[in-house]
Amino acid sequence: MQKVCNKIVLRIDMITRNAEETIKLGKELAKGLRGGDIVALYGDLGSGKTTFAKGIGIGLNVKDARRINSPTFVLIREYKGRIPLYHMDLYRLNNVKAAEDIAVEEYIYGDGVTVIEWAEKLEGALPEKIITVKFKIKSADKREVEIEDIRH
Repeated sequence: MQKVCNKIVLRIDMITRNAEETIKLGKELAKGLRGGDIVALYGDLGSGKTTFAKGIGIGLNVKDARRINSPTFVLIREYKGRIPLYHMDLYRLNNVKAAEDIAVEEYIYGDGVTVIEWAEKLEGALPEKIITVKFKIKSADKREVEIEDIRH
């Protein structure tokens, strides 16, 4: 744990060796999530962002959470669980203005947990108190996952 600018930052670095471990990590993170939390996901195509979001859905008791997939073409999917899950994939957005056009803000400041794939598309527009998860591909199945919780 490190203190940065009067904020407490909790940081975890892990290696996942397959999709099931990535799902399990998302499920574990979900245990500590509450309404209004934002989880910003960063990483290349195929790095595990959607798989991790699926784990969060399982952890939030979303019905049929194993069927969660990337909302690339619809941009936002809403799921019911112990807390609503708003799953966004901003890959196709060009800029923050495009995000405003689809009312992303309503979800970010909503009562559910917002999981944002390609969160860098909202750089500078996200609140400060969020959870960031960065994925790096190490091999076909192996991923380096860095989680920072700046909610406190």
